[in-house]
Amino acid sequence: MCLHHQPPGGFISTELRVNDRIRVPEVRLVGPGGEQVGIVRIEDALRLAAEADLDLVEVAPTARPPVCRLMDYGKFKYENAQKARESRRNQTNTVIKEMKLRPKIDQHDYDTKKGHVVRFLKAGDKVKITIMFRGREQHRPELGYRLLQKLAADVEDLGFIESNARQDGRNMTMVLGPHKKKSEAQAEVKAEKEQARAEKAAEREAEEAADKAHREAHHKTATPKKPRRRSENLDPDMEA
Repeated sequence: MCLHHQPPGGFISTELRVNDRIRVPEVRLVGPGGEQVGIVRIEDALRLAAEADLDLVEVAPTARPPVCRLMDYGKFKYENAQKARESRRNQTNTVIKEMKLRPKIDQHDYDTKKGHVVRFLKAGDKVKITIMFRGREQHRPELGYRLLQKLAADVEDLGFIESNARQDGRNMTMVLGPHKKKSEAQAEVKAEKEQARAEKAAEREAEEAADKAHREAHHKTATPKKPRRRSENLDPDMEA
């Protein structure tokens, strides 16, 4: 025999019971404006809901008696869905990027890799730095450690060491975390883009204004054309 243990007060359903689905003899009724009506029979509660052209919604099924409220259930579900959608839109997840280096990396490659790390941290992402050892390099872990510490120091204005350097087989890894949250970094990037667009628009307007002023000045200083005499417009034979 299988026994199901029910928690005190009963199971809490994620789907609210509405109108005829509420099967209890009486409820504690709350009006549409939040006013307390009191404990009433379920028949009376359903009648009040019908008279107000509203729904009877069980909002606290584990209470004794259950608490029900008069509301427009369709509107209630729509507004909750809108709030959930807005919450998901505003939610930002931190992404872990990865950058791989060799312990004997040259300066040019190091600067390139560091540039990527800077870009990731500015975007609010974590960065996993992996030092890959080959051959005899595996016997010189201090090379990888010093390189990781140097990189962390070079980007300390943007990030911090979230996970210290540790040996993992042939690799050594370290995780850098951004000082700024993902949402803050995205807001800054958006603000920078908007500022760049505004500056570009201002430059374009200034160029157009300067070009217009130049054309007007040229028009004022231009020598007017000398009008031709009437005889110049006629055929010599016709004058004769």
